[in-house]
Amino acid sequence: MQASEGARAVAAATSIAAALHLAVDDAVVLHDSNRLTVRLRPCDVLARVAQAGHRTAPFEIELAQRLAETDSPVAALEPRVEQRVYERDGFDVTLWTYEPPAAQGVSPGDYASALHRLHGGMRTLDLPTPHYRDRVAEALDIVDQLERSPALADADRELLSTTLRHQTRAIDDRAAAEQVLHGEPHPGNVLSTKNGPLFVDLETCCRGPVEFDLAHVPEAVSERYPNADREVLSDCRGLVLAMVAAWRWDREDRLPNGRRAGHDLLRALRAGRPWPALTAVIPPA
Repeated sequence: MQASEGARAVAAATSIAAALHLAVDDAVVLHDSNRLTVRLRPCDVLARVAQAGHRTAPFEIELAQRLAETDSPVAALEPRVEQRVYERDGFDVTLWTYEPPAAQGVSPGDYASALHRLHGGMRTLDLPTPHYRDRVAEALDIVDQLERSPALADADRELLSTTLRHQTRAIDDRAAAEQVLHGEPHPGNVLSTKNGPLFVDLETCCRGPVEFDLAHVPEAVSERYPNADREVLSDCRGLVLAMVAAWRWDREDRLPNGRRAGHDLLRALRAGRPWPALTAVIPPA
């Protein structure tokens, strides 16, 4: 968020928590992109703040509630207050339980096991969700509209457009089984806690083959995921590299060092197969 918006977003989260009788003496911004993630202390609540009308916030809450019933490894909504979207000063705020980080990070084996468990829980859900092709369409919209990606060179625009379309067709032609997915289970969306890995940021949930999710994780993790189709995974890796590259060239992108990542992703795509895992091109922070 812009600095001025960030300050207002923190104030909105603090005000809502205080109105709900949660003790707040301090607010620490943990992550800043399209949404702000703020730790409120001493109540130890994690507030996620977005511009008002953030269409995925109510769905994310419902999904978290449903997955909690399946004992899936996901972050928990704050139990001391009503679990809903709160609105204040032009922002939508959701409240989650803060999980202190574990002393050690997540091992590849634990990461793969947790993702497999998450997929198992998601297979039990009967919820209307976007398809992964909807996310591809969003990326294509950025690439195809010059005004949305004015800094993207013509040759790179053609590369992204061709890759997005070709890889989508290739994945669909393989007719892999589809289910509800996390959508972006990269290391930035995995918490290392005393209770094991927990997945956050469920707003990216979509339907598709599990290999679409695996294209977001380190290779050491996907290697340990049971029964993954390596051909589908290879196709998904190319697709995910192109999708993330498109987002980095969006003129509205606010990711720190996003343009540098955009160049790195284009270089990986130009190099061709075998495409690397996303995290090999953009290492986790």
